[in-house]
Amino acid sequence: MITDILNEAALSRDIDALRERFTQTQELYREVCALLFFRYGITPTANKLYQLVRKGSMSAPAEALNKFWGDLREKSRTRIEHPDLPEALKSVAGELVATLWTNAQAAAQESLTAYRAEAQEAVFQAKAAVVVAEAERDAERLTAQSVRSELEQAGVQISTQREALAIAEETSTSLQLRLDEAKHDNAALQRQLEDARREFTVELDKLRAAAQLAEERSRSTEKRMLLDMDRERTASARLQKELDALSAASLRTADAHRQELNLLQQTLGDSRQKNGQLEGTLQAVTTSLDRARLEAKQTQIQLNESNAQTMLFRSQAEDCRRQWEETKQLLVEAQRTTVHERPRRRTLAAPKT
Repeated sequence: MITDILNEAALSRDIDALRERFTQTQELYREVCALLFFRYGITPTANKLYQLVRKGSMSAPAEALNKFWGDLREKSRTRIEHPDLPEALKSVAGELVATLWTNAQAAAQESLTAYRAEAQEAVFQAKAAVVVAEAERDAERLTAQSVRSELEQAGVQISTQREALAIAEETSTSLQLRLDEAKHDNAALQRQLEDARREFTVELDKLRAAAQLAEERSRSTEKRMLLDMDRERTASARLQKELDALSAASLRTADAHRQELNLLQQTLGDSRQKNGQLEGTLQAVTTSLDRARLEAKQTQIQLNESNAQTMLFRSQAEDCRRQWEETKQLLVEAQRTTVHERPRRRTLAAPKT
């Protein structure tokens, strides 16, 4: 397929060259016939000629083709001119020589065709090799340009990395100096922290001893107050019982007196003559009732005083408990303040780095 395409391209170029050399239509068709038959081994036809030349009318290629075949037959015949040979022998000898010449020309044409095919194949292979070589050359150029670009980028990156490395080395040196200073300051702060811890431990022991003593005192005070409260509660209960008994007795006496008064009032109308005796009895009852009321008031006053004293003891107990809670809170805050503030004070007192 590729060989046919190459042959058609070569045939088109040869026909264009013949167009420039021969301007006459018949001469152009005759030369194209010779080109097809002798060079390319193609049997010319009228349609083929007209498709290739496209000049003149349709009769022009047919006329040129007939003339070509007539000239070819005339040239292929060999005349034997000898005075002693008969005419029939001359004709047979001429035909034999013409046949030999035709066969030799056909063999030469086949050899030429094979050589032309081999040459065209070699040309095609050479062109293909040239195309491959050009493609490889272009690829190598692109590769070389890519490698050159990569080398330039690598050079730029190396320069950038060198600058970054120099900056990193300077930064590392500065950081190492700062690290050494920080280690020195850290050692000093560690020593100060150890001192602060020892002082804090001593003060904490003191605070613990004071807290323990205060707690013991608070416990003893609380126990004493609880005992006082129990005694007051017992006394209050006793007074309450006495008050209840006195109230009950007063109520019973009042009821009895009221019953007697009712009885006296009922019998007052019937025994006016006994008014003096009844008034004396009424006076005695009133005096007894007043005395009972007075005793009840005194008992109520004593109960109120007992309750007031009990509330006072309770208030004192609550004050003691509140003081103990405040003391414990102060101790806890003192411990927190000692833990958090003393290292900070020591740190603020440390030399500046």
